[in-house]
Order: sequence, then C-alpha cells, then structure tokens
Amino acid sequence: MRRKILLYTDARLRKKSVKVARVDVATKKLIKDMVETMRTDFGVGLSAPQVGVFKRIIAYEYIKPAGSLETCDSIPLRVLINPEITHFSKTTEVGEEGCLSFPNLYGDVRRSKKIKVMALDANGKPIEFEAKGLEARVIQHEIDHLDGILFVDRLGKDKRLYTYK
Repeated sequence: MRRKILLYTDARLRKKSVKVARVDVATKKLIKDMVETMRTDFGVGLSAPQVGVFKRIIAYEYIKPAGSLETCDSIPLRVLINPEITHFSKTTEVGEEGCLSFPNLYGDVRRSKKIKVMALDANGKPIEFEAKGLEARVIQHEIDHLDGILFVDRLGKDKRLYTYK
C-alpha cells in the first residue's frame, strides 16, 4: 500500500527514530509499503520517518534507464534496518540530491565517497558491506532522516535549492 509522504513543512521529520527491536509481521508490512511508496513516487531512497513511522528503517533502489548517459550503475533493492555507518572515507564529493519530502527541489551536498555499513536486512539478518558513489550518498541521506536531519541542513554555504520545472 502506498503511504503518504511527509513534506518538509512537517515538524515530525525532525524527530529521531528508534531502533527496531525485532523484525515481525508489522515490520515486514511497513517495508513492503515503503518499497511500493518509493517506487510509485519515483524515489531512489525512502526512510520510515518520511511515511510517519519513526523506526530506523531505510529502503533504496536505482534502476538506470535504458540508454542513459549516467555514469552510475543500477543499484538493486536493499532494505536496511538499524543501519549504522561504521566508517566514512576522508574523500568527499559534492553531488546533487533531491528528496521525496521536498518535491521538485534539489541541492548540492558534500558526502563521503565511500562508507562501511552495518545493519540488519529485511529478514533481520546482520549484514556488513561497503558502499561507494550513488549508493553511499543515498545511504547517508536516508540515515540522516533517521536522525531528524534533512538534506537542506547539509547544503553548501550558499544554501541554494533549485528546480528543473
């Protein structure tokens, strides 16, 4: 079921999320709804707080369009429960970010190029992996949501947002 996405004017987006104690039927239903919502709204990532559930869950996926000149590859669907970044590379890069909670608004944000992540997968099994490029950026963006941080908080000193419409 597609859920309503909270918009940037909603103060609840500043709330910190709590850890998931166990992956039960309700958690799996939430994950299914999050994935459907993300795909329906053409997002690359989504956090539980964005649909009004303040639990530490994120989902992300990127399907590179056929014939795209994008330099990044597709990223298969991944769900992270209680994700933690255990290492940030010192090498950073500025890249464009958008957010389903900020429809049609974009900004340039500096993020680590590579990160190491620990989490539980959608079945509650522990996983550890390294992410780089777009995947690392999306994970950092979505984990920020879990901590009540929005991408506009990380804009460069000019704090500039832009649109393509």
